[in-house]
Amino acid sequence: MPNSDLAGFMRHLEMHETVRTLAVIWFGEGPTDAALASNTIVPAEPQVMDAVPADRLASLLRELQASGKPQVFISADLFTDQAEPTLLALPLPGENGPAGAMLLSYNQATTGEFLGDVVKSGILIVLAMCFIAMLLAGLFVWIRFRDRLEASQTIQFLAHHDALTGLPNRTVFSTKLNEALRISQSKATDIAVMLVDVDKFKEVNDTHGHAVGDLFLQVIADRLTATFGSHLVARLSGDEFAVLLANGDTQDEVTRYAAAMIAATRTPTQIDGRELPISLSIGVAQARDASWRASRLLHCADLALYRAKHSGRGTFIWYTADMDADAKRRKALEMDLRKALKQDQFRLLYQPQFSLRDRSLTGYETLLRWEHPEKGTISPTVFIPIAEDAGLIEEIGSWVLLRACQEAAAWHEDHLTISVNVSPAQFRPGKTEQRVSEALEASGLAPQRLEIEITESLLISDTDAVVSTLGTIREMGVSVAMDDFGTGYSSLSYLSRFPFDTIKIDRSFVATLGKNPTTDAIVASIVGLGRSLDVTITAEGVENADQVALLRAAGCDKVQGFLFGRPMTLPADGSPAFADPAPSLRTSQTSQS
Repeated sequence: MPNSDLAGFMRHLEMHETVRTLAVIWFGEGPTDAALASNTIVPAEPQVMDAVPADRLASLLRELQASGKPQVFISADLFTDQAEPTLLALPLPGENGPAGAMLLSYNQATTGEFLGDVVKSGILIVLAMCFIAMLLAGLFVWIRFRDRLEASQTIQFLAHHDALTGLPNRTVFSTKLNEALRISQSKATDIAVMLVDVDKFKEVNDTHGHAVGDLFLQVIADRLTATFGSHLVARLSGDEFAVLLANGDTQDEVTRYAAAMIAATRTPTQIDGRELPISLSIGVAQARDASWRASRLLHCADLALYRAKHSGRGTFIWYTADMDADAKRRKALEMDLRKALKQDQFRLLYQPQFSLRDRSLTGYETLLRWEHPEKGTISPTVFIPIAEDAGLIEEIGSWVLLRACQEAAAWHEDHLTISVNVSPAQFRPGKTEQRVSEALEASGLAPQRLEIEITESLLISDTDAVVSTLGTIREMGVSVAMDDFGTGYSSLSYLSRFPFDTIKIDRSFVATLGKNPTTDAIVASIVGLGRSLDVTITAEGVENADQVALLRAAGCDKVQGFLFGRPMTLPADGSPAFADPAPSLRTSQTSQS
């Protein structure tokens, strides 16, 4: 009952001279002496009070709070202006018992007179109102209790399950895995763990947005649970799932499960009118004896997953003992890699590019090598994946770009261009164009002499941002090349959307020129497309004069490869140079004529 209604009711009772004083107190945390003594009932004007004198009433109110039942108290000296006042205390309901009390003080002549006064003054109506109020308060308390119970159940569920997919989370998986290991060790049964990673999930998120990415993960979760049935499937992190096979499945049975999962994801999914391909990499490990613990089993499955992701993706691989040695080797290289930049262990090599029209040297492609103090020269195919996993690729890429610009700016031939590869792992819209600008400014290299090479895999991620970044780079005067053209995705569709100056034909096509009619037709088509788009065509991996002749006949603009010289370091006295820059070009032209 609101305080204003209580005050009005008290004034009504005062008019009948039956109730001398009326008050409402709230217990709060309980009727402590300090809280109860904070206010005093004033008999002259009925009002709602927060508390009453504590020295004579506190114990009575505690009794009321404990019992929750209406009580009548008689105290001769409770109020100084009354001889024999009687106090009627009505509990006001709360969530955990009475939340307070309604106090009615009146003159007592006889019990009958008191009851008659009660009826005459309308107290029964008020008591009925209080009863209704108590029912409503009880309903309110029940609703709040229900809401709290539902909230508690939700919190409990989210503490053990993934909110997006509804699958058990890492905590539940770890608990179940430990339990399964104890059971398997006592019963000598097999137990296996699969770690499942969604290939290129970041590209799905970047290209189509996080809402589509969330739906994509839900589809994968549904397919996992459908494939593995009663086995525990959990979501460990963003795009990583885990499966616990604790029913004594043999290695062959686990292999069939993994193969079935790979097969189940070969069917694309439709989300918001988009057809999205699904690819999973799976690492599998099986506890071999009673000494295996959960941490070791998960670690081994993770090593197998790493091997699967770096073996072409879309596959599953079992853990083998050699993976431990490989992991230790990678970890050691990672530690050394962190020192390499500080200790100036990287160096640049340059591979020449020649024009097929006039046989002139047009520029160089920059290649990176790591001169390890103990292991010697390490190829980028070995250390670049480690750098990407360790988060070092951007720092290394920035060093390569700046050093290449600095060295090219010092060359005597100021018309030669320099090409620098930027991998998808180091390409960051907003940052890449800034790094290019800073490298040009710091080195003094003319923008027209720099070419940035990107691969096709970059083009399926965050299309608008990539287009904007490439456009900004071209506005600086820097040219942009698509490297390894034709090796993946929908190469032709990208040419109409991305601003390229050069298309580089992948070495896999060049290697089979003249041996495979299909390859010849593909190369001819790429060259023809480049001409129609006014794009320079460069062929990579040229190794013999026959390939040069075929490429010239097809209309290719530039060539590079071992036929014209191995990648070389920068001489101390200036730019790279070759004693005879293009003898093979002259030979092929002579033989063709």
